[in-house]
Amino acid sequence: MQRISTTPRPDWEKVVADQGLTFHLTDGRPYWDESAFYEFSAAQIDHLEAASQELHEMCLAAVEHVIARDLWAQFQIPDSLVPWITSSWGRRERSIYGRFDLWFDGRDIKLLEYNADTPTGLIEAAVVQWEWLKNRWGDAGDQWNSIHERLIAAWAGLRSESGDFLHVTSIDDGDEDFMTANYLRDTAVQAGFSTHYLGIDRIAWHPARRRFLDERGREIGLIFKLYPYEWMMREEFGTFVPNAPTRWVEPPWKMILSNKALLVVLWELFPDHPLLLRAALEPWGDSYARKPLLAREGANVSLVENGARVFETGGMYSGPFVYQELRMLPDFGGHFPVLGSWIVDGQAAGLGIREDSGLITGNGSRFVPHRFV
Repeated sequence: MQRISTTPRPDWEKVVADQGLTFHLTDGRPYWDESAFYEFSAAQIDHLEAASQELHEMCLAAVEHVIARDLWAQFQIPDSLVPWITSSWGRRERSIYGRFDLWFDGRDIKLLEYNADTPTGLIEAAVVQWEWLKNRWGDAGDQWNSIHERLIAAWAGLRSESGDFLHVTSIDDGDEDFMTANYLRDTAVQAGFSTHYLGIDRIAWHPARRRFLDERGREIGLIFKLYPYEWMMREEFGTFVPNAPTRWVEPPWKMILSNKALLVVLWELFPDHPLLLRAALEPWGDSYARKPLLAREGANVSLVENGARVFETGGMYSGPFVYQELRMLPDFGGHFPVLGSWIVDGQAAGLGIREDSGLITGNGSRFVPHRFV
C-alpha cells in the first residue's frame, strides 16, 4: 500500500461533475482529489475483501444477539420501535448497501465503524474513480470496484420481492444527499423499477387512510430513504412510521448496525478478534477514541491519549458515547486515510478512500482514488 502523487487532468472538474459529482469542491477546496492515488497489491485487496465479508457476517450475528438479549436500552432504541425492528429482521428484509470504515496500514485491518443506514461517498467510489482509472490506464488498470453492478443486482432482487414501483427520498438540497439518492435511483431504474423522487419534506401522512402519500396523492408502498432513522423518529410524522404499511429501505433492522453501540456488542461477541478494536460504554483507561452513539461525518469525536485530549471535532451531537481503543490512522506523508469498504446486497463490493490532514475523517475530508497491481 502506497500513496503516489500524480498530475490531475486539466479538465477534471467538468469531467467529474458530468459524472454526477457536482459537489467536488468543499469550501472552495477539492473534495475529489486526483493529485494522488493509493496503490495496493492484489493480495492486499483480497485481504480487504475477505475481512469485509467476515465483518458483515459478524454484524448479522450482532443483530441476532441484540434482539435475542433485548439490548435495546444500550442502543437508545425506544420500546415503541422494537416490534417493528424485530419484525423487519424476522422477515430478513433486504438491505441494499452499507459501508465499513476501516483502519488499514497495508497489513492489519481494524473496524472503526459501520455506516449502515445512510452512507455517502457512493458516486465517488462506484463511478467517478472507476472512470478516472479507465481514463488514465485503460484496460491495464484495475480497481476493487463492482459496486455499480452489484447495486443493480440488489435492486433487481428487491423488485422481485416487492413490485415495480419505488419512491426515493432525501433532503432535497441539490447537494451530496440529493445526488447520491438519485444515483441510487438510477441504478434502481436500470434494475427495472419505475421510480419517483421527492424531498423528505414532501412526504405526507393521510390520517384517515393511515398511509404515507407523495405530493401527487399516491400511496408510498416502497421507499428508499437517504435520511437517518433517528432523524425520522423526531419528525412530526415519526410516530406513524412503525405502524404504516410502507416498506423502508434501508430496512428498520439496520438501526442496530448504524448505532456505534454495535462496536461494543461486536467486542463482547468476538473478544480479541483481529479485525476489531476493543470498545465499551465506559472508558477503561486513559487512552481511547470517544464517539457519540449516533453521529455523522466524524462529528463530536475526541481522541484521548494518556489522559490528554489530542484531537477532537465539533458538531451537533451529544452522548451517550462509545469508547473505542485508540488507534491513530496510518500516516502517509501527512495524509491520514480511512478505507471505506462497501457492502452491497450482503457482499463485499468495493473500496473508496477518504483522507485528511488531521487524525479524524470529517465532512471536509478528501476522496482519493485507488488502483491495485
